[in-house]
Amino acid sequence: MSKRILIVDDAAFMRMMIKNIVSKNGYEVVGEAENGQVAVELYKKHKPDLVTMDITMPEMNGIEGVKAIREIDPGANIIMCSAMGQQSMVMEAIQAGAKDFIVKPFQQDRILQAIGRVLARSDQ
Repeated sequence: MSKRILIVDDAAFMRMMIKNIVSKNGYEVVGEAENGQVAVELYKKHKPDLVTMDITMPEMNGIEGVKAIREIDPGANIIMCSAMGQQSMVMEAIQAGAKDFIVKPFQQDRILQAIGRVLARSDQ
């Protein structure tokens, strides 16, 4: 059974990019959210195996989204997506419970490595 992924980013273009990469590599995209608020609702509904979460978003940012999802599911697998220069926010996200991070502009190999690593750890 393929692993199920929720993609969270306020930019539709970024969501589409990640979706294309993960879909063609055997993952199932169960939902897309444009902010942390929607991500939390979709997480409750779909219980995905992994979430890719942008840091900077309107309404509820990625760090708040990580905290909210981890309250629902302490074992949630969340990978943060950040632009260059957001190191302090990435550290905050990791402390909030994110398992890894990828930096924009995305490189397919890096996305797949991060997903593979986080899922392998959660399967143990």
